[in-house]
Order: sequence, then structure tokens, then C-alpha cells
Amino acid sequence: MKRKLLVAATAALSLIQFAYAQDEVIAVEGPPQSLTGLKAEAVEMVGDNAKLTQEIVDSLFSFGELGFQEFETQRYLTEILESNGFEVEQGVSGIPSAWWATWGSGKPVIALGSDVDGIPKSSQMPGVAYRKPMVEGAPGHGEGHNSGQAVIITAALAVKDIMERDGIPGTIVIWPGIAEELVATKAWFAKDGRFDGVDAVLFTHVSNSLQTSWGQATGTGLVSVEYQFDGAAAHGAGDPWKGRSALDAVELMNVAWNFRREHLHPLQRSHYVIVDGGDQPNVVPSKASVWYFIREIAADGIRENFATLQRIAEGAAMMTDTGVSRRIIGAAYPRHFNRPIAEAMHENIRSVGMPEWSEDDQQFARAFQAYMHRSDLSGRARELDGLRLEIDELQAPLDEPKSGGSDDIGDVSWNVPTVTLRFPSNIEGATFHHWSSGIAMATPIAHKGATAGAKVVAATMLDLISDDELVDDAWTYFREEQTANETYVPFIGPDDPPAIEKNAQIMNTYREKMREFYYDPSQYGTYLEQLGIDYPQLEDPDAEKEE
Repeated sequence: MKRKLLVAATAALSLIQFAYAQDEVIAVEGPPQSLTGLKAEAVEMVGDNAKLTQEIVDSLFSFGELGFQEFETQRYLTEILESNGFEVEQGVSGIPSAWWATWGSGKPVIALGSDVDGIPKSSQMPGVAYRKPMVEGAPGHGEGHNSGQAVIITAALAVKDIMERDGIPGTIVIWPGIAEELVATKAWFAKDGRFDGVDAVLFTHVSNSLQTSWGQATGTGLVSVEYQFDGAAAHGAGDPWKGRSALDAVELMNVAWNFRREHLHPLQRSHYVIVDGGDQPNVVPSKASVWYFIREIAADGIRENFATLQRIAEGAAMMTDTGVSRRIIGAAYPRHFNRPIAEAMHENIRSVGMPEWSEDDQQFARAFQAYMHRSDLSGRARELDGLRLEIDELQAPLDEPKSGGSDDIGDVSWNVPTVTLRFPSNIEGATFHHWSSGIAMATPIAHKGATAGAKVVAATMLDLISDDELVDDAWTYFREEQTANETYVPFIGPDDPPAIEKNAQIMNTYREKMREFYYDPSQYGTYLEQLGIDYPQLEDPDAEKEE
């Protein structure tokens, strides 16, 4: 029997009418309508809890932790969740910095996720429109992953309060995207059955817009794999003929792959770093390793390129009389998002709208864009004029696939109906995986964008809770459209453990220096206040002194 709790509010938001002509769908949108009923209550509660949103955004930014080492983040967020009645399981799927938080009982089960890890060497002072590391060489939030957990936690707490008050059944799950920059955990969560029994996943990711999409997403899937070659050491000058250089094997492998690129599909992307190249020049390296990301649009293309890479590695070992072994570090299945949930979320996006940016916010964004253009760090910045004011349209699948980045939310999306909300906490013109993407991420821009995102998530949760037909439609699309002609076969195997040692050495080097900059919300209203930044700080006062 269909739940009636929000029928009136849901009906009021049914603004998209679809005219079907053959296989074509034409969307006719009317003006956005105000949220009513429980949705309006939830949105108001999210707004009233904006202080918590700000504290989570700022705290995670100050921790700046890399993938698999998000222990301050884990401690801080799980304390918040436990204090609000969630049951928390830590270290899930063999990942020490992971957790799984659950509240409620019964159906529907709605799982909310967002990434939490940072980027190496992207330490950056927030709220200043120029390059200024907090700790030189240290990691930081150079993509903005510090903001997403604020979105889902604030939304979840608002909906939880309504469910408790009105006796509404349902279960809320909150989980983190650990080590997303290594795409190294979500496939393990899926393999271990963490999403069994979940009815829908609402994922979030930082952006400079407010948007969602359905169908095949722009970008790629990938396999992340590390090859180790084992040779024999020898004196590089005295008797090098006794040695078998593992580094030679790595270099031959890289040369062969680079020649092969000419004959790969233009939409593929591949990259590598030499993790271990030996100890010193006068010792023939007995061990060396290289780490590859192999990306493609379709799962079959990833498998084909991976098989080619494997043959090349074996060939390099044969040429150098070395041994070779490999291990999977991470994997990301090509993403496919659920249409019915995306359409419901888009209606909520239209009703919530973009944040109200202050003149300080716009002035800061324009100064940053000008700095990026002057520094030749963003060719797009010259055409930009501050923060966006309008929401984006619901993004449908492209007629032609477009290459780009990957996210292991793809593995989740092939196990349960999933959508991703992109929320406006960053500035257009920033470069991802770069210090510039952290420059706004502990400012009012990030706070307002996260609050807007939380409002959309809360409203969409209530759609799923109130309307079991939406859940049914989501699963119908999942079974009859998404998975009708493709079966999910994960890239990881049962004996591939998560690479939990990654980034430990980097964090051991920098954590104590970074600890000096941890945000203390009991003493300071915002992180900018703690850092002594008069927002917006548009010019570098130290540069003026040097002149």
C-alpha cells in the first residue's frame, strides 16, 4: 500500500510532463514551486542547523587527511553520529578508517554517502584569493571532499527528527567514501554486501553548480593496479652483469605502453607513477614497482586494456629476466545513475535553488578567477564572472560518450539504484586535484553550498520515504533499463585486499605540523576567524611588503 504521508507535497512538485515520440523524451518544465508539508519543515530544519554544517565543513578541511588515513575525520564524524543516536560500526570491510552508521528500522533503507579524503601537496589557506600553503608540501582538500559529509549528515538529522516525531518507518545509513582519490574502497563495500537490502543510495559530490543526472555519466571507469618486478642486485660498476634490473623492466613496460597508446581508443585515459625505482645508482635495483590507472568508457574496454597491460608487464619481465607480480589497488566501474530518483531530486533542486551569494562571496570568486587566469592555471577563468546564480538542467545521457574522471560510486550504482547530487561549494575556474580547489572550501561559499545541498538531499529522502512507487520505479528502471543488457562483474577479486597502507608515510611526515591548524569550534565561530583571515582577502599582503 502506498504511503500517504507526503502525497500532496509530492503531487505539487510533479512539474515535468513527458511527451513520448518514438524513443525520444521531451521535457516540459513549468516554474519551480515552493516546498510544502514535511519537505518544507525539513528544509527549514537544515537551514536552522547551518552552524553544524559550517563546523563539519571547516573541521574536515583543517584535518586535510589522505585516503586510508582519515582517522581524525572518522573520530570527529562518528562522535557526531553516535551522539545523535546512530549505531556506528568502525573499520568495516577491513578498512581501519572506514565506518558504517545506521539509524531506524524497516523500509525504505536509504544510504547516504560522500567522500572524505584529500589530495597530496594541496595544503592551502582558505579565503585568500592566491596561493598560500598552510604547511608547505602537506596534503589538503584540493578537491573539496571536506564538504560532502556535512551535506548528508545535516540532511539526515533533519529527516530523522521528523521520522521520530511522526513515527515514520525507515532506515538511514551514512557511510564515507574512504580513499576515493585512489578509487579504493567502494567496490570492497559492494563486494562485502554493505548495500544488500538498501533501497536507494543518495551520493553527493562538491561542484560549482547544483545538479544531478541520470543514465551513463560523463567520464570513465578504471582499474588501478601496481606491478612489482623482482630482479637481482649487483654492483653497478664492479660486476653489473650479475644484476637483473627490476627498474629496467619498469622502464621497458612504460615504453611499451606509451607506444601502445597510439592504437588505443581516443576516449581511454591512462597514467602511471614509478613507486619504487631502486635505492641508489651504483646498486642494480633488485626491486622496482610502477602504479597504473587504466581508464575507459565501457567495462569491456577497461578489461581489454588491462589484459594488454598485463601482457606488456609479462613481456618486460621476460626481456629483463626478472619476475613480475601485480596487485589491484582500486577499481571504479563506469557510473550509471537512476532516472526516477534523479528526476525527483531535480524537482527538489528547482525548488531549493542556488544559495544567495553575498557581494563578498562574488568579489572573492572574481578575484580568484582573475588570479587563476593571470597565473595561466585556468584557461576558462577569463570567461567567468563570479559564482553561478542559476541551477543546471537535469543532465540526460550524452548522445556520444565523453571521457574524463572516474569515481568508484560506479560500483555502488550497479548494486542499488543510485544518484549523485553535485552541490555548489566551490568556484568555477578552479582545477581539481590542485590547491586551487581548496581555496573556497572553508569559506561562506562552501558553507552555503553545502546547506543548499543538504536541503535537496533531505527533500529527496522524504520523497523516497513517502512514496513507495518512487522506490518501485527506481528498481524497475534498474532491472529493466540499466541492467537489462549488462551484468556487473567487479574488477576486484575475492582475494584482493584494500591497500590500507597507502599514504601512511605521507601523513606520518606531516600530521603533527598539520595538527597545529586543526579547527577548534569551541573557541572560534569559523575556521577563517581562527586563522585570522579577513574574508575576502583578495591580495597577498606579503607580496606587497616584498615590493
